[in-house]
Amino acid sequence: MASSIPFSATLPSPLPSFTRASWPSMALPTPSSKLSLGSCKSAFFQHGFFLQSAAVPGFFMKARCFGVFARAATESLYDFTVKDIDSKDVPLSKFKGKVLLIVNVASRCGLTTSNYSELSHIYEKYKTQGFEILAFPCNQFGGQEPGSNPEIKQFACTRFKAEFPIFDKVDVNGPNTVPVYQFLKSSAGGFLGDLIKWNFEKFLVDKNGKVVERYPPTTSPFQIEKDIQKLLAA
Repeated sequence: MASSIPFSATLPSPLPSFTRASWPSMALPTPSSKLSLGSCKSAFFQHGFFLQSAAVPGFFMKARCFGVFARAATESLYDFTVKDIDSKDVPLSKFKGKVLLIVNVASRCGLTTSNYSELSHIYEKYKTQGFEILAFPCNQFGGQEPGSNPEIKQFACTRFKAEFPIFDKVDVNGPNTVPVYQFLKSSAGGFLGDLIKWNFEKFLVDKNGKVVERYPPTTSPFQIEKDIQKLLAA
């Protein structure tokens, strides 16, 4: 994973300069619960917690909390059920045994064209080898995914010929973060902890449903290809 996140000029200004810190991932545990959220493929159910972040002049830093990192060791992506962009329930256990790349997408971002094009290329190349891309639309970054589910689906499938699953529009940060992203972020916190930084942040998940790597928005899908190949060969 890159040690810094060199945002390009396509992102709105001003943006903070990010450098990775080695602070421990800590949060206050909460009772296990299951939430049913009417979001595309994002009505995730998770046993866990939400870690808030505090703003510090010039950069963001993980909130300092006292407690125990309380995510169950046996929890995997397959424990969740979500809704697709057509509002149909999809148990993620259907992807068991596959390598997954999970990404929050947007239709009007400066990173949209390159990411959608490369994602479609990689999906076409590896889909018969046990690889899937799960795309979660999100409108939290610059309001760059304002459309309805049908509009998002038409945009991705018509303009970029996307064949990979696209889910309902969701929140990936803040108090309404869907449980699937709580799980992903608690599995690969890194600098900024649970905070998704922008459109097209990516999580790579192995065949056992465990998050093995997290990539910043400016990491292109083509740069992840070697990591995908290694997991497919494992």
